[in-house]
Amino acid sequence: MVLLCGDVDRLVLEALLARYRMVVEWVAEGAAIPGSYWGKSEAGLIGNRLLIRSDTPLHSAFHEACHYVCMDASRRDGLHTDAGGDYDEENGVNYLQILLSEHIPQCGRARMFADMDAWGYSFRLGSAQAWFEQDAEDTQQWMLDYGLIDQQQQPSWRLRE
Repeated sequence: MVLLCGDVDRLVLEALLARYRMVVEWVAEGAAIPGSYWGKSEAGLIGNRLLIRSDTPLHSAFHEACHYVCMDASRRDGLHTDAGGDYDEENGVNYLQILLSEHIPQCGRARMFADMDAWGYSFRLGSAQAWFEQDAEDTQQWMLDYGLIDQQQQPSWRLRE
């Protein structure tokens, strides 16, 4: 079973995403999640609001939040449900969500890799970890070019402009 948002400290998750000027909104158990592209328990995204329930997979919350970070300002302005994005941005989203996992004590990279694989993220090397460690140089450069990570491959806490 994947790690759920309800399994982590809410205040830590909220503070982490607030660094990107995001607001986490907790939806009542069993209620539909507004702005969810995938439906069910998957995270929703409306503007700078990340909508989740306690049964939302943490990888889903991070994935949608990272779309917000990695998209340009014009798309962010009209954001509702479908984050869109191209191949490079999608890879940037995946890369950043792995980096952010290190800031949640109950998670970390190994757990994020496993949860991404369990959900069905698809990488040509067969796993999230293999992609991240062996095939993400172009993604690292894309992230550096947009100022989303620093030279030490850590989040810059900036939004793409």
